[in-house]
Amino acid sequence: MTQEFMIGELAKRTDTKVQTIRYYEDIGVMPRAIRAENNRRLYNDTHLERLTFVRHSRELGFSLDDIRNLLELADQPNRPCGEVDAIARQHLNAVERKIASLQVLQAELKRMIDKCSGGAISDCRIIQVLADHSLCQCHE
Repeated sequence: MTQEFMIGELAKRTDTKVQTIRYYEDIGVMPRAIRAENNRRLYNDTHLERLTFVRHSRELGFSLDDIRNLLELADQPNRPCGEVDAIARQHLNAVERKIASLQVLQAELKRMIDKCSGGAISDCRIIQVLADHSLCQCHE
């Protein structure tokens, strides 16, 4: 027999806000809950597993569209995993681009801070660079 629990318990077990669970149901990422006689939502282990998958995917930065696609593929276990691999690789490429962009940002912030003489605000290199984008080396 499958264990059933209410939305608060599902939220607690997955560290997810109740509103988020409802939202995931509304957009079709989570299957609709079963309704009890009193019209309360009841969830089971299938919901718990699905929400755990969604939460972990979100923590890894996957978009809800990607998660929806991954779930559709996961529901077809006999298919080749090429599409799953493509989604993961595409996400990895996006992460690598973000990392490269953040490294440029990091270098520019370090450069600005290193150029700061610690004198008056009127001579502050950080303020100067922020005020005049042409002084920024973040696009080189």
